[in-house]
Amino acid sequence: MFIKPDYNLKNVYEINFEELKQQDIKCLMFDLDSTVMQSKSGRFTKTTLDWFDSFINDFEVAIISNNKNEQYIEKACQIAPCKVIGWANKPNPKIMSEYLESVNIEPKNAIMIGDRPLTDILAGKLLGCKTILVGSINPSENLPTRFVRALERSVIKK
Repeated sequence: MFIKPDYNLKNVYEINFEELKQQDIKCLMFDLDSTVMQSKSGRFTKTTLDWFDSFINDFEVAIISNNKNEQYIEKACQIAPCKVIGWANKPNPKIMSEYLESVNIEPKNAIMIGDRPLTDILAGKLLGCKTILVGSINPSENLPTRFVRALERSVIKK
């Protein structure tokens, strides 16, 4: 099976928000770990928080994570500049669909942004929204994680 994200970027900081507005995108759904927060760090960098400030007022924004650690998700909720939803069970798009319904946005007007083809991008595709695959926000991930990323990316249709 091949998965083709609509965009394949080095990291989230390369997202062109003006282009997304022109495509009538109204909602941005981000993965949490390794996409907007260094995995398991429990904190956003100042760079990331400033980056959120540059677009947060232009879109409906949520972080949708598969993380099931209640304390970790609660901490993310307290420090995030937007709604955070854990236990998403991606690639099942149910939680993402429920979120979009709650904010009255159609999947065609939403985009899923994440670092994992087989969870984030597949969930977005199953939901019917656009997708952006990004590299990890952490440039110094360990070797096993880098290996898994390379293996997952082998299912991406170029």
